Amino acid sequence: MEKQDIKKWDKTVVWHPFTQMKEYAGEDVLVIERGQGNYLIDSEGAQYLDGVSSLWVNVHGHRKNEIDEAIKAQLDKIAHTTLLGATNEPAVLLAKRLADLTRLQHVFYSDNGSTAVEVALKIAFEYWQLKGRKKKQKFVSFKDSYHGDTLGAVSVGHIELFHEIYRPLLFPTYQAPSPRDANGLDWVEDLLKREGGEIAAIIIEPLIQAAGGMIVQPDGFLGRLKGLCEKYDVLLIADEVATGFGRTGTMFACEQEGVVPELLCLAKGLTGGYLPLAATLTTAEIYEAFLGEYSELKTFFHGHSYTGNPLGCAAALANLDIFENEKTLETLQPKIRTMAEALKRLCEIPQVKEVRQKGLMVGIDLGDQPSEKRIAHKIGLAARKKHVLIRPLGNVIVLMPPLSITEDEILFLVAVVYDAIRAILTGC
Repeated sequence: MEKQDIKKWDKTVVWHPFTQMKEYAGEDVLVIERGQGNYLIDSEGAQYLDGVSSLWVNVHGHRKNEIDEAIKAQLDKIAHTTLLGATNEPAVLLAKRLADLTRLQHVFYSDNGSTAVEVALKIAFEYWQLKGRKKKQKFVSFKDSYHGDTLGAVSVGHIELFHEIYRPLLFPTYQAPSPRDANGLDWVEDLLKREGGEIAAIIIEPLIQAAGGMIVQPDGFLGRLKGLCEKYDVLLIADEVATGFGRTGTMFACEQEGVVPELLCLAKGLTGGYLPLAATLTTAEIYEAFLGEYSELKTFFHGHSYTGNPLGCAAALANLDIFENEKTLETLQPKIRTMAEALKRLCEIPQVKEVRQKGLMVGIDLGDQPSEKRIAHKIGLAARKKHVLIRPLGNVIVLMPPLSITEDEILFLVAVVYDAIRAILTGC
């Protein structure tokens, strides 16, 4: 098959996510053929540093031997079997590992971040119904929040560009002020005082809103929010789809403020970035509310065809083994400091409004650039010419490399992005 056929068919057959296909049709198609370590290799043999972990999923680099071998070994046994009425060993072992890591007791599997959030919303809603608190049906989320693209997840999302057109399809929710401002918690407490008897749960990405533009929360915000939830008898849902598995410097962001939510959503880095797998974890108290005779209809009637997929679970177990064996979290701190130091020079560029960082999650805010000029998109294309792959969020340049990135690679990544921003914004 000719390489040009792939590029042609890509433009004529494939509908890419979050992509204006008319614009895409005029650009050169990048066909990723292979990966090795922190690099991606295209069909022409060119090598690119993966500056966004292949959309925030890759953890230990591409073609990590331990994960490759775990998937191959599982494939020699079976690729998939249903979790409805049966089980498989990798799913059980992974659930036990996750429960031990999070101090939560029960794991419900699905296949991506949106579905992990859908599961959490439905569990939270049904929990209160089963407890006889029928009025507790509403949810609170935060300005600029993003929790996925299925309709329940969109209902608790508040990014106008992504969500507003679907508003007629959604259930109404309360929108709290941006979590970048600690004073917003006063608004939350006022709401809970008035409406707490009707609110089932509050959902938040702990410490940093990812798709919202890498918005960092002030220290203590999450802990105080958890205190409000406890005070007013409201569940806390922590969406750690983006922040989990070391991205903020600890295994889970919640750990940094000693918070254990009632519901925890995981995906993306769960398998090390290899296969689609998600998990929603919850407490024994919530789980036990669903126990009863079948005739009581307390069963959680929800599921996915590939729930607890053995290949995905085998990859996830290998991923967790690497964290332990290579002491991944311990090696992160020098990298985080190197990233922080390297980013300082970006503040010298007048058009850079703010640089935000939490762990190895970075947002370089270019301010109110006219959307039609596609400035951030052009910066991404300029970086690509220098063999770095990044993808912006609106006018925010995102850096979120694999945890396996080296300090030298961090310096290279930031230098390329700096040069790209200067070239596009200032012509230097």
